[in-house]
Amino acid sequence: MSKPTIGFIGLGLMGGNMVENLQNKGYAVTVMDLNKAAVDTCVERGAKTAQTGKALAEASDIVMLCLTTSEIVEKVIYAENGVLDGMKAGSVLIDFGTSIPASTKKIGADLAKKGVGMIDAPLGRTPAHAKDGLLNIMAAGDIETFNKVKSVLEDQGENVFHLGALGAGHTTKLINNFIGMTTVCAMSQAFAVAEKAGVDKQQLFDIMSTGPSSSPFMQFCKNYAVDNVSDLGFSIANANKDLGYFLKMVEDLGTVSKIAEGSSANLNAAVDAGLSQGNVPEIFEYFKTLSK
Repeated sequence: MSKPTIGFIGLGLMGGNMVENLQNKGYAVTVMDLNKAAVDTCVERGAKTAQTGKALAEASDIVMLCLTTSEIVEKVIYAENGVLDGMKAGSVLIDFGTSIPASTKKIGADLAKKGVGMIDAPLGRTPAHAKDGLLNIMAAGDIETFNKVKSVLEDQGENVFHLGALGAGHTTKLINNFIGMTTVCAMSQAFAVAEKAGVDKQQLFDIMSTGPSSSPFMQFCKNYAVDNVSDLGFSIANANKDLGYFLKMVEDLGTVSKIAEGSSANLNAAVDAGLSQGNVPEIFEYFKTLSK
């Protein structure tokens, strides 16, 4: 059975490695990105290119997006000669980014009018995992559409979850990131307070890590605050964006999250302090500067 043709938009660290993995597994891929060097790298491995989203969609059974914001996703979908214009009945769009669920559902409804399926499938793990097809994939959408693309997702992910109706993937990812980034904020401030108080930070870690607070996030925070090693691989800017999306989702659900508001305020302040491109545990530097 022949493999479906893939159109892929968004060749950043994650997307570029995902395309390499797909090409290594024999998929024919058409790519599109503003970064010419990233496009050229894919072309050297045999990929084709498209000048418009419409042309890319017309050439593809499955269109994959790995973009940074909901705003960019909507622009790519709805632009003149955009992806929506080129999608064929029976084809599928997969959004691997972290997007606002309400936006995802709107796009899905517009695609459905053309007989096109949609899966939201945000990712866990790192670009290194993407290159080896070992991502965690939080997929959602109607089960028929999911089953249509399941084998392709399994070529990209070690763990592929189907979470329910369209939007459930992005909802789950935002909840997951809310927990993770709030944990990093709290632990980074704990180390900053310890430093101000003259408490040995390594000993603090040794004590906390033997109890129920222990987690990989604690290790990442310790690595930076104690060892000056920044290795989480997720920027303060991205964390700030995701917490903003979480708060928008919460608002759309008719509720509030005071905890997320606090984490978001700290991340915003760290961005304003010039730390946006640092990994999230580097917010420790911001917490060290706080005073009454």
